[in-house]
Amino acid sequence: MDLSTRYLGLELAHPFMPGASPLTEDLQAVLRLEDAGASAIVMHSLFEEDIIRRDTTPDRYLQQLRCIRQRVDVPVIASLNGTTSEGWLQYARMIERAGADAIELNFYHVATDLDETADAVERRVVDIVAVLKESITIPLAVKLSPFYSSLPNLAKRLDRLGVNGLVLFNRFYQAEIDPAVLDVCPALTLSDSSELPLRLRWIAILHARVQASLAVSGGVHTGIDAVKAVLAGADAVQTVSALLRHGPRRLRQLREEFERWADRHEYDSISQMRGRVSLAHCSDPARFERGNYIRMLQSPHGGLS
Repeated sequence: MDLSTRYLGLELAHPFMPGASPLTEDLQAVLRLEDAGASAIVMHSLFEEDIIRRDTTPDRYLQQLRCIRQRVDVPVIASLNGTTSEGWLQYARMIERAGADAIELNFYHVATDLDETADAVERRVVDIVAVLKESITIPLAVKLSPFYSSLPNLAKRLDRLGVNGLVLFNRFYQAEIDPAVLDVCPALTLSDSSELPLRLRWIAILHARVQASLAVSGGVHTGIDAVKAVLAGADAVQTVSALLRHGPRRLRQLREEFERWADRHEYDSISQMRGRVSLAHCSDPARFERGNYIRMLQSPHGGLS
């Protein structure tokens, strides 16, 4: 089967790659990911807050980027998580000069201002991306959260700016409350396949309606999860939690499971599969709007609270 795909304008041997995570902070782990067949390496994020809080520079990240770029034969996608317009532009330029093949812009914003409108939240993203597209020549992907009031409209606006890809979705790591000390404490919970349907829904809605590549991130743990992602319309499949649980070898296993399923169902290529169950190929678009919701509530086990 021809597993080749095109993501962010990059020709890849297949869709499977690690998502941004601490895995890539260690060069040996990166090399193991390449040995396991990663089609690209998505680096961990450079956080503007870390630079400000520690009163330091991004030199360590940039040096690691250069080192990884020299040691691997697959594209290297840097990940940037900024907070200010100046920071986004400054660090994106540094990353480009350091040799990244592309940058994943990791937008993570929790709206807490009662006076900040939904349009203002979305306009901030659009304005930052507009400046970066004018200033950066390498491909840019935008990683979003699912909590925008009209995600398709935001995707359309970003697509018109010429972003090369959309990554769905960022995971919000919610803090727990420690009642004994009356404070919040960090709580890291790895994903599982139950998080995938949200990604599938929006990938399926956006497929063939935007020019940008689409990547699914979050909830891919099995080969059949990856099959669903491609059938929905994904050009790339990122996984993190499965690799943290099982190690880099899980990446190869996902690809092999995917390929076995595709062979059994007589698919010859990824392109033949991609988007088969997307909104663009659906004879009844209402199924992507209210149909599933209504059917679920009317089923014998639906509507329970």
